[in-house]
Amino acid sequence: MAARDDIDFRVFFAMLPDAAAQGAGFGVEFTWDIPLLEGYPYHVLKNISAQPSVTHFRGCDTPDITDELQRHQIDVVVVNGWVVKTCLQTLWACRKLGIPCIVRGEANNLRDRARWKRWLQRQLVRRYDAFLPIGSASRQFYRQHGIAETRLFDSPYCIENERFAKAAATALLRKTAIQQRWGLSEDRLCLLYCGKFETKKHPVELVKAIAAAKQRGANLQLLMVGDGELRRECEDFSKKHDLPIQFTGFLNQSEIVDAYVAADVLALPSDAGETWGLVVNEAMACGLPAIVSNRVGCAEDLIVPDETGWVFPFGDWPELIACMEHASQNVGRVRAMRTACIERIKGFTPQIAADGIVQAVGFATRRC
Repeated sequence: MAARDDIDFRVFFAMLPDAAAQGAGFGVEFTWDIPLLEGYPYHVLKNISAQPSVTHFRGCDTPDITDELQRHQIDVVVVNGWVVKTCLQTLWACRKLGIPCIVRGEANNLRDRARWKRWLQRQLVRRYDAFLPIGSASRQFYRQHGIAETRLFDSPYCIENERFAKAAATALLRKTAIQQRWGLSEDRLCLLYCGKFETKKHPVELVKAIAAAKQRGANLQLLMVGDGELRRECEDFSKKHDLPIQFTGFLNQSEIVDAYVAADVLALPSDAGETWGLVVNEAMACGLPAIVSNRVGCAEDLIVPDETGWVFPFGDWPELIACMEHASQNVGRVRAMRTACIERIKGFTPQIAADGIVQAVGFATRRC
């Protein structure tokens, strides 16, 4: 966005989390080891929250947003959903100042919601001028709330595919050494879990599925990357049942590609709290297919059955086991999916997302 000639682009941050805030849910404090604040102008708003955080609604409270929009002479705003108070404060500021406000959030139609909550969301979404669906389930959410197609501009959820692909190509040259470092066998299909060890991602259920598959003779192993409140339970269960599971702990961006290269298939058994699942984007950029539940936001967009992975009904753990066993019995086919995965993820890039944003900006400014 910052490199475009047709947009004068600026970012407003509600806060810049320190290592402790960044590590919320991961179980460890950390800072990302790649530059995230370079190449574009930005401004950090004054956050008056008593408990500053990016993980709960009241953690970002920035009442000065109205003044900042005026001071920087902003013509149109893109806001990331309504996950924190700042998002709604920005919408109200835009309404007050007569500035078009475009929303690009993670809401989708896969989560069961109470009737009153659906009513409130319907009233809220009508206040935006244009919408940026991040995928099919996101687009359907807006349709269900009465938003016309003419106000929807696709801006798919994405990661830097080229960075991951380049790093994966380099890491492949030392794949054997990477597997040996983590105690992985070259003769077993390797599943990968990558993310926070938290309830919505269901890592415990995945570990139990591995135990069931082992009892049935499946030639599987599991690499678990990340940390969080459920890690100890997973480790204890694995040790008790002598499971072929290795735990790496948290891996930063410069290290994570090694995990994708070491594995054969990503497993993401999350519930509807997984509004997209960018880990699937990362895996596919590295050539890995994925097994995901049908409640994961990206399932319809990224998973083509038997081409880029498999989808199972959330909570149907026997079906998850069946998917894992199928993969373990067809290792050659799984590894041949690499080309299809890389091809599929080409439709989910920062460039395509930026194009959608610019189209929405043009529509919103003409409309107002």
